Amino acid sequence: MNMNLSLYETRVIGCLIEKSITTPDQYPLSLNALVNACNQKSNRDPVLDLKESPVQDTVDGLIKKFLVSRASGYGSRVTKYQHRFCNTEFGSLKLSDKSLGLICELFLRGPQTPGELRTRTERLCKFTDVSEVEAELEALSNRDEPLVTKLPREPGRRESRYAHLFSGKPQVQTALATEREETEASGSDRERLTTLEVQVHQLEISLEELRQKFEHLAQNNSE
Repeated sequence: MNMNLSLYETRVIGCLIEKSITTPDQYPLSLNALVNACNQKSNRDPVLDLKESPVQDTVDGLIKKFLVSRASGYGSRVTKYQHRFCNTEFGSLKLSDKSLGLICELFLRGPQTPGELRTRTERLCKFTDVSEVEAELEALSNRDEPLVTKLPREPGRRESRYAHLFSGKPQVQTALATEREETEASGSDRERLTTLEVQVHQLEISLEELRQKFEHLAQNNSE
């Protein structure tokens, strides 16, 4: 499902979902609390350093997309925000607790393996083992409108990673492309090394010629 969400938008929605589950007493979130959540150094990738202005702009944009709403509370003087991303009367997207936990984690940390997701979703939902995570991911990827996709396995990894599709198809550098780039880079290095070796050899020849001329002049002067 492509909602064309930006990094900031997935971070805001991910934080709202996360806090609604892990700290329900402090949810909905004020703008200041949302900024702090977006900039957390734990369970975030990439780590951001956002100011209030870009977070407010992102929230306003999500309100226009009907993915976030302002929460009204009696006597509250601070505006607070809650997500309308799924499982609300305002949208058609319905997710189980486990699917929501996986999507939230993919929003917060980007592509991850089933093993990583099992560990990192413990605060959000419970999986008995990695195979259960894989089954849930497969179900999300086999929907009429897929919500996640399995990425090509990277060199040195035993597991493939999964990515969400709410920002469109992820740009993935395949192993073949990586190998080709490394080959091209090593080829370029070899060319530079060859050039340097030729230059050093030419300098050695010039130095030898100068040495011979100096010896010849010295010999003539001594005569």
